[in-house]
Amino acid sequence: MAEAIDLSGDGGVLKTVVRKAKDDAIAPSDSLPLVDVHYEGTLAENGEVFDTTHEDNSIFSFEIGQGAVIKAWDMALRTMKVGEVAKIICKPEYAYGAAGSPPEIPPNSTLIFEVELVACRPRKGSSVGSVSDEKARLEYINLGRELKKQRELAAATKEEEKKKREEAKAAAAARVQAKLDAKKGKGKGKGK
Repeated sequence: MAEAIDLSGDGGVLKTVVRKAKDDAIAPSDSLPLVDVHYEGTLAENGEVFDTTHEDNSIFSFEIGQGAVIKAWDMALRTMKVGEVAKIICKPEYAYGAAGSPPEIPPNSTLIFEVELVACRPRKGSSVGSVSDEKARLEYINLGRELKKQRELAAATKEEEKKKREEAKAAAAARVQAKLDAKKGKGKGKGK
């Protein structure tokens, strides 16, 4: 893993690149302020996961610089490129501070995030002004198609598992019924 970079200058936000983006990858900008990320957040104190997009393979989207997320994310995502995965350690003053975010995040918690920048895109209604912006738009469209395929595959897998469980229940019920029928059959004719 790479060396940690102090993004805040006071050790409050440390970023370590886990997976480097391709050299020609795009980064968030004024014309591409909307970002889509996968992430997992853990408490530094005990390693407990408090939030993740990995379980349901969802995407979290927000606009950089608008205060929609904690300060550490606004700072760190500005330095990332699409495809990059980074570990971000956030001191409380760059996360949820003294208040925390109960019940998941206690007061004054240092948080650790592993964040993947999946896409950057323009605001809705904005015109795409450059080749890199157009590339970002196309990457975003392709990402949407890929996520749709993954969701459909996950749904099909869940449906198949449900069908197998139902078949197993039906087979077990049939075995129980067969045993009951066999016991009834043995009892007939006795005592008549």
